Amino acid sequence: MTMLNKVPEITAYFWIIKILATTVGETAADLLATKLGLGLTVTSYVMAGLFLAALAFQLKAKRYIPSVYWLVVVLISVVGTLVSDNLVDGMGISLPVTSISFALILSAVFMFWQRSEHSLSVHTIQTTKRELFYWAAILFTFAMGTSVGDLMAEAMGLGYGPAALVFGAMIGFVALLHYRFKMNAILSFWLAYILTRPLGASTGDLLAKPIASGGLGLGTVGTSLIFLAVIVSVVAYLSFSKSDRIGAAAESEA
Repeated sequence: MTMLNKVPEITAYFWIIKILATTVGETAADLLATKLGLGLTVTSYVMAGLFLAALAFQLKAKRYIPSVYWLVVVLISVVGTLVSDNLVDGMGISLPVTSISFALILSAVFMFWQRSEHSLSVHTIQTTKRELFYWAAILFTFAMGTSVGDLMAEAMGLGYGPAALVFGAMIGFVALLHYRFKMNAILSFWLAYILTRPLGASTGDLLAKPIASGGLGLGTVGTSLIFLAVIVSVVAYLSFSKSDRIGAAAESEA
C-alpha cells in the first residue's frame, strides 16, 4: 500500500537531531547498563522491546510524524549500540571483526534494497517494504558506527576527541564531494549518515567519560539529559512548523 512519505526532508534540522540522537545512543546505553546496574542483557531486552513498540507505531502511521519518527531513531541508536556492545563486551568478539561484519551486513541490506526497489532514495519511503529496508539500514549504520568509533578511539588509541575530529572531517569531505563535485545525492546522503554514527559515538564518550579516561567528565546522566532536551525542543519545533515535510514534487522526482 502506498502512503505519504514516512521520513523527514533532509535539512539542517535532520542532521542536528541525527547527530544528537547518535550521541544519546552511546551515553544512554552506558547509563542503563553500567550506571543503573541493569547490565547488558537486561538493558538489551528492555530497549529492544521499547524500540519494537515504537517501530510498530511508526510502521502503522500513514505519514511522517516527527515525534514518532525521531523516537524510533533515538531508540534504534541505543539498540544499535547495544548490539555492538553485546558482541564486543559480552561475547569477546574483537572490534575489527564486528566493524567489518556490520559493514558487510549493511552492504547486503543496501544491495537487496536496490535490487528490490531500484532506488535507495529517502524521498520515496512510501510503502512498508521500503520502510523496513530503511530501518534495517539504519540499525546497522548504528551498530557499525559504534564498533568503528570504539575501534578508532579506544583500540587504536586515537582518543575520543581526535576520533570525533577525524569523523567530522570525513563528513566535511563527503559534503565537499557532493556540493563542489556533484557526487550522487543518494550516495552522499548514506555516506554522511553512516559517518554521523561513529562521530556521535566518539562525541558521546568524549563528553561522558571521566577526565582520567580522556573524556570531559560530564557523565552519562548529564550528557543524555542535555542532548535529549535539545532533541525534544527541535522535534517540537518541527511538529509545529512542518518545515521538514517532503513535498509531493520531491516524492515524484526521486
